[in-house]
Amino acid sequence: MNNPFQAFDPDENPRRRFKAVPFRLIAPNLVTLMALCAGLTGIRMAIDGRFETALVSIAAAAFLDGIDGRVARMLKGTSRFGAELDSLTDFVNFGVAPALILHVWILHAFQSIGWIGSLIFAIAMVLRLARFNVALDDRNQPAWKKNFFVGVPAPAGALAVLAPIYLELSGLPHTDLAAPVVLIYTILIAMLVVSTLPTYSGKTIGLRIPRANVLPLILGVVAAVAILFSYPWITMTVLVVVYLASIPFARRSWFLHDRQMPDDNPITDGMVADARDCAEDDKDD
Repeated sequence: MNNPFQAFDPDENPRRRFKAVPFRLIAPNLVTLMALCAGLTGIRMAIDGRFETALVSIAAAAFLDGIDGRVARMLKGTSRFGAELDSLTDFVNFGVAPALILHVWILHAFQSIGWIGSLIFAIAMVLRLARFNVALDDRNQPAWKKNFFVGVPAPAGALAVLAPIYLELSGLPHTDLAAPVVLIYTILIAMLVVSTLPTYSGKTIGLRIPRANVLPLILGVVAAVAILFSYPWITMTVLVVVYLASIPFARRSWFLHDRQMPDDNPITDGMVADARDCAEDDKDD
């Protein structure tokens, strides 16, 4: 009588079924999970009314999200599992968490309309992440496009949408009458997240630094960190304003690069030729 509890594949050796996983493949995922813990902690802090700690948690999640990919590339530990985990974590940290924090903070005063604003931001974030994952399959992009994102990236969108809380922590009084303004601002950031506006990515900044600029760069970073720790919420507000103001310049730079590309794509030329032929046929009819 055959064993009813035999292995799924009887020909496979059970001792060789599970292979040891190198730590270099696990380390980036641990960083991603730490970011997820930070984002979920931010939600809990907001529910408890500790909004300052909630914002710090979201900022920590954004920092960890920025280094997990670099850790994976440095250790040569990139994997499809890690990419999917990172995408799901980004939705929680930068879509769900900021939306709930804003709702608990002030949007609840606008009742159901405020909740709709939170939903719009969360849905915009998941749509942006889905589009980003699809764009990863396009390997034919020119090298200069690595300097740009399509729309506002997830971490930047999350940090930008929380700017009204930065203003309150900077000294502005809290009033529920500001709920409509915060709602409009939240929807505006949501539209920027799903838009096709080019924004600076910053991924290639600092890859090669001239030797003469090393010491000034170190002093600048130290000064920036000192200002951030001394005046955190004013600094965050200024950074958000500067980032949003940079979007028109990024759009102009993107179009300047795009105009310099040779227009010799056979696929595009064929589509244009087909459209021209169809238009001429319609005129003849």
